[in-house]
Amino acid sequence: MAPIPHLSVSISSLFLLLLTACTNGFSEEKNLLHSEILKDEAVARLFELGKVSDSKDFLERTFQSAASVRAGNLIRRWMEDAGLQTWVDQMGNVHGRHEGLNPREKALLIGSHLDTVIDAGMFDGALGIITALSALKVLKIRGMLGSLKRPVEVIAFSDEEGVRFQSTFLGSAVIAGVLPVSTLHVHDKSGVTVQGALRRNAIDISEDNLLQLKYDPESVYGYVEVHIEQGPVLENVGLPLGLVKGIAGQTRLKVTVKGTQGHAGTVPMKMRRDPMSGAAGLIVLLESLCNEPESYLSYDSQCAASTAQSLAGSLVCTVGEISTWPSASNVTFTVDIRAMDDLGREAVIYEFSSRIHQICDKRSLLCLIERKHDADAVACDAELSSMLKSAAYAAVRPLGGDEPDNLPVLMSGAGHDAMAMSHLTKVAMLFVRCRGGVSHSPAEHVLDDDVWAAGMALLAFLESLV
Repeated sequence: MAPIPHLSVSISSLFLLLLTACTNGFSEEKNLLHSEILKDEAVARLFELGKVSDSKDFLERTFQSAASVRAGNLIRRWMEDAGLQTWVDQMGNVHGRHEGLNPREKALLIGSHLDTVIDAGMFDGALGIITALSALKVLKIRGMLGSLKRPVEVIAFSDEEGVRFQSTFLGSAVIAGVLPVSTLHVHDKSGVTVQGALRRNAIDISEDNLLQLKYDPESVYGYVEVHIEQGPVLENVGLPLGLVKGIAGQTRLKVTVKGTQGHAGTVPMKMRRDPMSGAAGLIVLLESLCNEPESYLSYDSQCAASTAQSLAGSLVCTVGEISTWPSASNVTFTVDIRAMDDLGREAVIYEFSSRIHQICDKRSLLCLIERKHDADAVACDAELSSMLKSAAYAAVRPLGGDEPDNLPVLMSGAGHDAMAMSHLTKVAMLFVRCRGGVSHSPAEHVLDDDVWAAGMALLAFLESLV
């Protein structure tokens, strides 16, 4: 008997796959799990997209850069390969849509972002786009794409990271209708505005038609996003997929400490007003407060013990940037505070701010606190998440995974496009294991088989719409 070309499984492995297929109701074709598309081609596309960069030395694709435009064109070609009708909107988002059996039904949206941080990994954002297209391509090959009960639309968002304009979720926020029109006039370090960056790529947008990019909530069924975990939990438990229960709320502060520049040798210690020492004390205070919030916060009917318990499981506070410009008399640092409990997050901010002023008064320093960004926590939809959990189980089980109740349910400490899209519709997310929990780094890595599992999960989810 002649060997079957391109089939790299052993006879024993094939027997086990066929046995699993019979047991779980998979057809022989489905039993092979479409690895050539959901794994081999998907991984190849991730590597191909990972080479589309504005730098020769590392991966960098920021909003409307030359590389982001090339990446969008590549993704659009892959969308068409999956049988989707494509277009680019006036915020640079790349769309691919199939109307299914009932074009008037509410559409399922699936997406993630095509932009990256500087010196990035190739899975953040891209994984969610490519796995969605792979799953839809399998449906096309099986002749099932036209049998979808509702329209399905994949969106590759033009900006989530906010690197170029320091304004996150440009792509998804405009679809959700929560992007302020003033954002068009925000400029980058070179003085180019968001509107100007779009116009350089022949995309003309005004304040009036920005508002028209918002989707009608009545036309949308829900939003699903697949994303790398960006944390170590899935790797620790040895599973490729996990369900997301919600996304932590986030506040970014800019703290400025002003003192007096004194000669290092001539101003006595008791007369010094050094802002660097004061800033260091504030940073240590922040760490202590967020490590043990129950030791600092007072609780009443509005801020109960349950808040302390919630904070203990989700509160993360970090300092991102410290600057002494323009002189040693001024120190600024940025603070990022995240938690699933919005009331608890506000309590932490209030306590931190109060203690900042106490410490600065004691040191005869002037301290200013600016709130630069706020986003409420997002809870994933129970019904949509249940469907996604069942799909993840259907994906993991043939690969030797665990029972469905044991699939991890995780909180996302990182922001995602689902955060913006929650203002438009119900959302659900699926996390994919990444090596060491590393992200936003060239060391970011997802196993080929985990890419496969993610694609299988989305395929199973889409099949529930047939």
